[in-house]
Amino acid sequence: MSPSTSSLLAGRLTDRILSVAALLATPLAPDDYLGLIDPLLSARHPAGRIVAVRPEGPGAATLVIRPGRGWAGHRAGQYLPVGVELDGVRHWRTYSLTSPPGGPGTALTITVKADPRGRVSPRLVHHIQPGTVLRLGPAQGDFVLPDPPPRRMLMVSAGSGITPLMGMLRTLVRHLPRQPGCLDVVLLHSAPTPQEGLFRVELRDMAARLPWFRFRERHTRTRASHAGPAEAAPPARRLTVADITGLCPDWHARETWACGPPGLLAAIEEHWGSAGLTARLHTERFRLTPPRPPGPGTPGGHVRFARSGIEAESDPAVPLLVTGEQAGVPMPYGCRRGVCFGCLLPLLHGRVRDLRTGEVHGEPGSLVQSCVYTAASPLVLDI
Repeated sequence: MSPSTSSLLAGRLTDRILSVAALLATPLAPDDYLGLIDPLLSARHPAGRIVAVRPEGPGAATLVIRPGRGWAGHRAGQYLPVGVELDGVRHWRTYSLTSPPGGPGTALTITVKADPRGRVSPRLVHHIQPGTVLRLGPAQGDFVLPDPPPRRMLMVSAGSGITPLMGMLRTLVRHLPRQPGCLDVVLLHSAPTPQEGLFRVELRDMAARLPWFRFRERHTRTRASHAGPAEAAPPARRLTVADITGLCPDWHARETWACGPPGLLAAIEEHWGSAGLTARLHTERFRLTPPRPPGPGTPGGHVRFARSGIEAESDPAVPLLVTGEQAGVPMPYGCRRGVCFGCLLPLLHGRVRDLRTGEVHGEPGSLVQSCVYTAASPLVLDI
């Protein structure tokens, strides 16, 4: 028997075994039982285990996470939905990935700034322990580093807006560590004080040893060294477009990535727009994008729910979650707003449309958020 024939027979046998296992496991899947043994073995419900927690200045920490077999990877600049168990309830939050993309099993990092008013971020920064398992959603966002990157780049950030840019910079360092002339990157970052500047030591070190990287920092609130404990800090002076253009006079000749407070981003967008450079500007806001209605004539599709055998017609303006519920399918869900990723379902066949962006996707085996996706063609979901 030839090696190719042997491999073909082995593949068919494996498929038959998994098919039988799926029938015996119904309504669950074999993958669900693997997840009970170890959450990192589940491909349907990706998870990661925290292996280290590193302080990042006052009120911030970097979590080093070892992802399981369900993790599909990310692009530099994207953000990660993280599910955290608090008192028996899973809470979902999104945080920018600050590590460069890696192969299967490669550790990833997120950097979290604690919000005193929040429930999840203080726990992650001050109390989470190595060994804790987190649920992981798929990496999201189109605020990403292109491949290949443009030669001349400007990055602008304020506060925790540095986090997606740090993922991009670390990716550039990994691939172009010391090559002079290959790139020309300027980072302008604003923080209240030097002590509150995330990654400040690493960024200053990069600027000192990399010929293609320049780091400029601005501090909006400083306290005189002789100030007493009862003295208030001077009023904050936010980073402005005038500051940016002054610190980087050739800003108009660079591809620009900016992430920070809404006011700063609005001012940057207005200035770049007035210069006719909107196409060269990429911005990231830490907020939700509301769903938008489909245009006239947008097609829907016929949906088959594979495990239940139920079929239904999907209106192009109706989320798959609602289509399934109306057809009597027990659909998983959480927030119903595209935040918690509790509604993830594997796509077996067909194409789906993101109601927030209008983008159409159709990768078999990918996980789709049924509460913010609708059918863009006949499709099959694994539920």
